Amino acid sequence: MNRTIKNRAFKAPAVISAVAVGAAASAIAFTVPAGAADGPAPLRGADASTAIEGQYIVVMEKQGRSDVAKSEAKSVRGDARDAGGDVREVYNTAFNGFSASLDKDALAEVRDNPDVAYVQANHRYTTQGDQADPTWGLDRIDQAALPLDKNYHYEQTGAGVTAYIIDTGVATDHSEFSGRIGEGFDAVDGDTDAADGNGHGTHVAGTVAGTTYGVAKEATIVPVRVLDDQGSGTTEGVVAGIEWVTENHTDGPAVANMSLGGGNDPALDAAVQASIADGVTYAVAAGNESADACGSSPAAVPEAITVGATDDTDATADFSNTGACLDLFAPGVDITSAWNDGSTNTISGTSMATPHVAGAAALFLEANPSATPADVATGLTGAATPDVVTNPGTGSPNLLLATLF
Repeated sequence: MNRTIKNRAFKAPAVISAVAVGAAASAIAFTVPAGAADGPAPLRGADASTAIEGQYIVVMEKQGRSDVAKSEAKSVRGDARDAGGDVREVYNTAFNGFSASLDKDALAEVRDNPDVAYVQANHRYTTQGDQADPTWGLDRIDQAALPLDKNYHYEQTGAGVTAYIIDTGVATDHSEFSGRIGEGFDAVDGDTDAADGNGHGTHVAGTVAGTTYGVAKEATIVPVRVLDDQGSGTTEGVVAGIEWVTENHTDGPAVANMSLGGGNDPALDAAVQASIADGVTYAVAAGNESADACGSSPAAVPEAITVGATDDTDATADFSNTGACLDLFAPGVDITSAWNDGSTNTISGTSMATPHVAGAAALFLEANPSATPADVATGLTGAATPDVVTNPGTGSPNLLLATLF
């Protein structure tokens, strides 16, 4: 993630992603607040700098996939259309709801419906990253202490594990990924061609599972494009991508990398939680605002593995978010990996730290294919090197990623 978006390595406004959940109502991993019974449903995030004017995410009071829940959602969508609104995306697995373009009157109509839990603004997200120099991250994570030994030792390769790269797409013809790319999804254009016109997603994928630059060198990569060629996206698009992962992920072990993020976004967080509840491990970027990660989405999702960035001296990167919502740190400064023009690039951000963790999760899942997302999180934090990160920030766990499990 570059230093501009929250590509958990990018510093950017938050784009909300929804994670699909299981078919049963009990799989929903979040609780919605009371809606319009005592007045209009709450309107959230409309004043944020990342809010897209006139576009909203509507979350229903009843969650799950019962006939009643579906009927109420359909009715509210109909009311929105009748009031002049344009329904854009329908969400069934991430949560029960939809996105829509609504003018003032249509918004009021939707908020006044007692079946609506809350309405939030559709937010725009971006990636984060910086130009820099050398490659050293792989060298750091296979040893407990400095100095680096100029060697990356691994006993697992991520074989049999699928890694979903929720980002700007992936350059599938890059030599780093030869023969290990699965068919993906493009939420930006609404098709299966998740080509990368930016470079960020390819860089992330290269660190997760590239032949030369990757942690898990034999994992299968599936690109999920939710950010455009400028590295920007929206809550509705990210949620659509997460929902696709939840509905289509392999029955075998799976990990998702989200090197993106933004301000607090309940719908995005709910989608990620639902996807994790369906068995997908998520590594997410802490963000690049030099702030408390608990104020960002999806960084604040407790079930996800939230990653801060360090440099080659084990110091916290000056841009990295920190705080109690972090799970661990990983190399994120001057990271070299694949680029979308077939070459390489060296950039910085929590977006670059996060794929080291996603790759390590793939190694853990190869060795422990029945592990739950909670098991993976416990395994990685338990194997992490303690007390070597300098200036970790108030409340941050002093843990540095290590693949010595």
